[in-house]
Amino acid sequence: MIHVSNLTKEYGNRRAVNEISFKVEKGEIVGFLGPNGAGKTTTMRILTGYLPPSSGKVEIGGYDIMEHSIQARRLIGYMPETVPLHQDMTVYEYLKFMADLRKIKNAKQRVNEVLAQLHLEERASGYISKLSKGLKQRVGLAQAILHQPEVLILDEPTIGLDPAQIIEVRNLIRQIGKQHTVLLSTHILPEAQQVCNRVLIINKGNIIAEDTTEHLQARLAGSQRVILRVRGEISPLLPLIEHTPGVLRISRQNDDTLEFETPHAEDARPQVARAAIEAGFELLELHAVSLSLEEIFLQLTHEDAPVPMTTSEPAEQ
Repeated sequence: MIHVSNLTKEYGNRRAVNEISFKVEKGEIVGFLGPNGAGKTTTMRILTGYLPPSSGKVEIGGYDIMEHSIQARRLIGYMPETVPLHQDMTVYEYLKFMADLRKIKNAKQRVNEVLAQLHLEERASGYISKLSKGLKQRVGLAQAILHQPEVLILDEPTIGLDPAQIIEVRNLIRQIGKQHTVLLSTHILPEAQQVCNRVLIINKGNIIAEDTTEHLQARLAGSQRVILRVRGEISPLLPLIEHTPGVLRISRQNDDTLEFETPHAEDARPQVARAAIEAGFELLELHAVSLSLEEIFLQLTHEDAPVPMTTSEPAEQ
């Protein structure tokens, strides 16, 4: 549904987006991650037709966003980070106004459906200016899904929501993603891990990673971290583990737990388990710990990090 080819955006002599290419197919929820200034918002604005690209091509549902802008935009629901709501309207008036602009059939019925879907019925008659930031975010999401778009582009959709609202919105995104295409930018990295099928990581205008979080973990980690927990004081076991073949580093976590590293090609867990049991320790826990998405993100966007995961060229300086 979203096909991006060699997309570039320049502001004077500064290149904000550098010849990036990616696809998001129907039924996918893809997270779009990157530090501030990396090019996320610029890319999303180009995808929605708000900004023209300097070069490259964007297709939404087969329509070129520049040559067939109206047809492409009809397929898109867009929620910017700061939603431009009409503060002097009630929630119902605003959504009805948006429905009429989009020429939605049975507009009143559809507005009521969306109000119920986002639990805004009790706020329908309230003025938008009186709403909390979290409720305004929900109204912004309501207008984005009002016309049942095939492609949903969300820029920080859960920012400002309380924990219960975040769970509701994440569940809604998962539900929408079963039949539609969702591109989701977020600074909440566990959110991307929980909601998204894949992640795109952009840094300095380049796509530097594009994969599932599980594959990124495997590709980035030259070794795996392992947690070992026993019953009782673990200190006497430390020298034995240190001299076990395949153990690279070891650190004590608390009285009964330690962490060590072992190469993927030389898994030391069986030898460690045997050493602990033969030394008379009762083994309670022994498991590998994957890199978190935060750790992946920091590795890839670190100032000195190479551009390892794609063929994109470095941005011009």
